[in-house]
Parts: sequence; structure tokens; C-alpha cells
Amino acid sequence: MTKLTQYMGELMQAMITVQGDADFQTAWQKSIDLIVTTVKNGNTVFIAGNGGSAADAQHIAAEFVGRFLKERRSYPAIALTTDTSALTAIGNDYGFVRVFSRQLEGLGREGDLFIPISTSGNSVNLVHACAEARKQKMNIIGLLGRDGGLLKEFVDVSLVVPCNVTSHVQEIHQQIYHSWCLAVDDIHG
Repeated sequence: MTKLTQYMGELMQAMITVQGDADFQTAWQKSIDLIVTTVKNGNTVFIAGNGGSAADAQHIAAEFVGRFLKERRSYPAIALTTDTSALTAIGNDYGFVRVFSRQLEGLGREGDLFIPISTSGNSVNLVHACAEARKQKMNIIGLLGRDGGLLKEFVDVSLVVPCNVTSHVQEIHQQIYHSWCLAVDDIHG
């Protein structure tokens, strides 16, 4: 067996586990409903993560603002990971744990949606951001890995990929947020 065959086999097994989990499917549908409601109401989707999850946050925002598969109007989405001046100023003045919560304090409003992405579920800066999102009366969908970690307790809907291989969690997260993009594409089409 090659490394590629082994790797892809493990990924497929993780995907089958998620696909067959009825609770996960229910949470996925709730996440779609929250995203569609947020966008239809003209509210903003904020997304954040660290490392590879920061890149995923940017990817999601780009698909919502640009387009996924269909030509449609642009929808408001902001990756909180992209403003280097804000990240470095907030990190310097308040500490890295506040880089996302401080942005939500200034930008978030009631009815908006926050999506923290964490393969471990234990990113302290995302926990602080969830607390701020809650203060702002925002909805929260956690895109999480392993057992959901600390973040599972701070979100309205948790999509937990129960896998300990970070790269597999990230790959399944991408499948999930691409399904969100399909739902957003269909809002007015």
C-alpha cells in the first residue's frame, strides 16, 4: 500500500463517519438555515481561524462575496484573518487572544453570524471571539475537529469532524463549507 492509498483511505473513512452521523447531518442543516437566514436578512457572516483555518476563513468569505458556482449577487462576508494592521495592532495592544474578539466588538451586530474554525476546538482567541459574538447577539456556527474541544460549548451549532488527523479535519471542513456555498448560491436562484 502506498502512502497516497493509505492517506486517502483514512480520509475516506473519516468522511464516511461524518456522512453517516445523523446528529452531524442535523447540525449541518441547522448551519445551512442560519447562513441562509443571515444572508437573506442582509447581515454579515464573519469567519476566523488560525493557521490553515485562517486560509479557510478567507476562502469562505471569498466564495460568499464573489461567487461559488453560480452568477449571483454578492453577499456580505468578512474573514477576520486578513487585516494585518488590525491583527498586529490588536495583538500588540491587547494580546493575541483578543485579535478576533476586538474586531467583532467593532464590526459585529445583532443578527450577524460568526463562524470560528478550529481543528482542535481549543483555540483560546476563538473562545474569546465567541464570547464577544454572544454579547453582540450574533449566531455562532463552530466548524470544529476532534471532540469539539472548548469551543463546542460556546457555539449555537457545532459541526464536529471526529478525527484526530488535522489534515483530514481540514479536508472535510472544506467539503462542509463548499456545501454552504452551494446553499448561498441558491438563495435567489
